[in-house]
Amino acid sequence: MQSAIDSIVLPLRRMHKRQFITQALNFGMIVASALMIWKSLMVYSGSESPIVVVLSGSMEPAFQRGDLLFLAQNEVAPFRVGEIIVFKIEGKDIPIVHRILEVHEKPNGDVDILTKGDNNSHHDHFGIYAQGQQWLSRKHVIGRVEGFLPYVGMMTILMNDYPQLKFALIFVLGLFVITNKEQ
Repeated sequence: MQSAIDSIVLPLRRMHKRQFITQALNFGMIVASALMIWKSLMVYSGSESPIVVVLSGSMEPAFQRGDLLFLAQNEVAPFRVGEIIVFKIEGKDIPIVHRILEVHEKPNGDVDILTKGDNNSHHDHFGIYAQGQQWLSRKHVIGRVEGFLPYVGMMTILMNDYPQLKFALIFVLGLFVITNKEQ
């Protein structure tokens, strides 16, 4: 154990101050680039969350746990029965991926939506929506599913299930960037 710690600490001690600052700036640029890519995806898709990971099996067989979904938000296109949307319920932190069962368009432009997971026995009025909530409205919808990559989001699920893994991964990646010497 001590030799593993020494193998990490010794390169940091040998590093000149200028080299350490350069590597820290490189790490900062990687983080900033990731944030810029995320913001660009938000602008392009029109969704506050352009990418989500399926966290449960409620949409099997269409989507498996760990699938990465790409979302787009189209404010003018009408919602259609059978369309898969991602929505957020007030009081719940995690977005939900389900299929539209019913759509009721009102003359004033508002819309009421009822959803259900493909693998669930009942529609979402029973147990998913907030207490007393009968329908979803446009404000609840984060985006419409436009595409997916199977199982790409499993790392996200593992990091949520085991928070220590998240911190270990960030630590190792940060150390790799800082200790990596440019040739």
